[in-house]
Amino acid sequence: VQLQASGGGLVQAGGSLRLSCAASGRTFSRYVMGWFRQAPGKEREFVGYISWSDGRTYYGDSVKGRFTISRVNARNTMYLQMNSLRPEDTAVYYCAAGITIAQMTSSGYWGQGTLVTVSS
Repeated sequence: VQLQASGGGLVQAGGSLRLSCAASGRTFSRYVMGWFRQAPGKEREFVGYISWSDGRTYYGDSVKGRFTISRVNARNTMYLQMNSLRPEDTAVYYCAAGITIAQMTSSGYWGQGTLVTVSS
């Protein structure tokens, strides 16, 4: 199984960016897929997840109302649309997949990460 995150870059505060996570190697219809981030010197932070089967989403408080997770089943691809970006959103963003949220977090499949830098 491989997860390939892409789309990171440099953006000004208030701007937008869309990350992609392309998944391959198995069928993900019963999985949850999520986004996490880690800023320099900080702990990994949960961003949000999407249930692959029904599209149900859940977000961390720090991104709620600004970030949106979606997926295209036919492409096995998950997206993270980030709007109203802030300097504190600067981090390496990782995508992950698992059978449950707990399993995804602890021992699921993880991508390599993509760096998002938000300038003030």
